[in-house]
Amino acid sequence: MATVVALAAGLFSMAPALAGMQQVSTGLSMPTQMTLTESASSCDNSPGPYVTLSGALTLGGLGADLIFRNNAKGTHTDVVTTTVSIELIPPGGTVTIPKQPSQGGVGGNPFIWVQILDDHGNALTGEIFLGRCVQGLCDAAASFTWPATLDVTVTADGCTNNPGPYITVSGEMALSGLNARLIFRNNDNPVGGPHEKDVLGHVDVVLIPAGTTITIPKQPVLGGVGGNPWISLVITDAAGNPLTGEIKLGRCVQDF
Repeated sequence: MATVVALAAGLFSMAPALAGMQQVSTGLSMPTQMTLTESASSCDNSPGPYVTLSGALTLGGLGADLIFRNNAKGTHTDVVTTTVSIELIPPGGTVTIPKQPSQGGVGGNPFIWVQILDDHGNALTGEIFLGRCVQGLCDAAASFTWPATLDVTVTADGCTNNPGPYITVSGEMALSGLNARLIFRNNDNPVGGPHEKDVLGHVDVVLIPAGTTITIPKQPVLGGVGGNPWISLVITDAAGNPLTGEIKLGRCVQDF
C-alpha cells in the first residue's frame, strides 16, 4: 500500500565543516486531525458489506528550541541564556490515506461505526457512527494525538566565534501505524448507546503502515552566544508549547 507524505519545509544553505555531532531520539505524540470518507455496497449480501475508506491526516507540526548558556549550572549571576526557535515540521502537512476496500463479513444491512486505533490496538478515538449500510455512510472527522518517534541530529561548528556557534539540525520522524476498526451492529441503540451484545462483527483496516517517515531537512541555526556555550534542546508543538523536557546536548566544542 502506497502512502503519500506531503510536507513542505524550507531548505537553507549548509553551515561550514562541522566540529561534532549529537543524536537525540525521543518519543512524542503528534497532534493530528483526520478526515475520512466512507462508502458501502453489497449491504444485504453475504459476506458483505463492502466498505471503502479514503481520506487525509493533517499534522499539527513540530518545532524545536535550542537553548545556549555560558554556564552549565547557572551558578554565576551573569549567566547569558539565548533561545533560538526553529520549525522542524510545518503545521498543516498532510498524510494521504489511500482508497482501500474492506469486506465486512456480515450481511443484513448493518449499522456501521469506525474507530481509529494505533498499531498495537489502542484506541485513539471513540467510536464514530457512520450510518446504516444501505442508507449511505457519513464522513468521519476526529482529532487525536498520534504516537511517533523523533530522531534529530545536531551538529556544531564555530563554537568560540562571535556571534556563533553555528548549529545544523536535521532528522526524521517515524510514525506509528494507524488502523481503522469498522464495527457492524444489528441496531443503532438510540437510547443506551452501542453494546457489545449487538456487535455482529468488526474488521481492522491498515490506514498508515508503521514506520512511515517524514524527513526533516538540514537547516542552520546561529546561536548568538559566543564563548563555547552549553547547548540544550526542547521539542515543541507548532505553537511553541514544549512536548519534551530540556534535553542537554553538552558543551559545544567539548561534547559534540
